[in-house]
Amino acid sequence: MNKISLFVATLGATVAIIVFAAARSSHAGEAVSPIYGVKIPDRYRSWKMIAVNQLVTPMGTQLRAQLGNDIAFKAFQDGKRPFPDGSIIVALHYTQVSSESNNKVLDDIFPGDQSNVVGSRVNMQIMVKDSKKYAASGGWGFADFTGDKPGDEALHKTCFPCHEPAKDRDFVFAHFAP
Repeated sequence: MNKISLFVATLGATVAIIVFAAARSSHAGEAVSPIYGVKIPDRYRSWKMIAVNQLVTPMGTQLRAQLGNDIAFKAFQDGKRPFPDGSIIVALHYTQVSSESNNKVLDDIFPGDQSNVVGSRVNMQIMVKDSKKYAASGGWGFADFTGDKPGDEALHKTCFPCHEPAKDRDFVFAHFAP
């Protein structure tokens, strides 16, 4: 093998290793939630959408999207409860803002501020199903992240009590949007 071929092969292998390592790296740099030890899942943004909803809070209206890994998505799709171990649900919460550019386009049809879009990220909540590891919390581990930082222990102590009213749905509030 000549020097140029060896250089190209080495360069290609190096680039492949860097790309693979970047794809495998944790989004949160291995940060985990207190109590449950849940981290932000790798490549969660490529997961399938379970539902989209809106929540009116004292701080304003939020747009929320729930994504599920393949195990969770199939359980939602099949209506399977309880969810199987390995299910992971990620809820992305954003502020809702009026879209001036959309409203200009739509003004002839729908006068006024009619179009709202996603604003800034408020937080991300994660549920991980492991019926043995998280037996004390209905089989679910929880996490709440703002950016790449998990909330404190006091915040995480509220996760399971908040989900208890949804016990008949295996502690999950999201409803599947077929």
